[in-house]
Amino acid sequence: MRRLYSPWRSAYIQTFKGGKKSRGCLFCRIAKEKKDERNLVLWRGKHCYLVMNLYPYNSGHLMVVPYRHTADVGSLSDAANVEMMRAAVKGMDALAKASSPQGFNFGANLGRAAGAGIDEHVHFHIVPRWSGDTNFMPVLSDVKLISEDMKKTWRELKQAVRE
Repeated sequence: MRRLYSPWRSAYIQTFKGGKKSRGCLFCRIAKEKKDERNLVLWRGKHCYLVMNLYPYNSGHLMVVPYRHTADVGSLSDAANVEMMRAAVKGMDALAKASSPQGFNFGANLGRAAGAGIDEHVHFHIVPRWSGDTNFMPVLSDVKLISEDMKKTWRELKQAVRE
């Protein structure tokens, strides 16, 4: 079997001990820290924030995260739901300006059985897509290639969100 070195994954793996996150909720920590560049936060609103996924499916993979810590999407206020949808549109507009994707996957994995990596805090994914962006690597070797540096992508998207 061939291996593709991906050192960024070790940081992700170290956040888990015995199947549980070691330092509380990642999304709550990011919300409190206010270290936007370090945490790849692109925009903050009253009820939610827009952040790049540190372990993306594709370059530019974003998440819309409510400040309220809940696993139940139905418990979010109407104001939070409206702002989250507006944040999703803002994220898609920024991606369109910065990288011209041909489409998007947009949605949430609610619960561990549905594929949520962080199932205790609701969040929505925005994944930019291009024709032909799926290749043999995920199929044959469970590897996804990300073609652009995360900090470079963050800077481009941060500028596009401001516009």
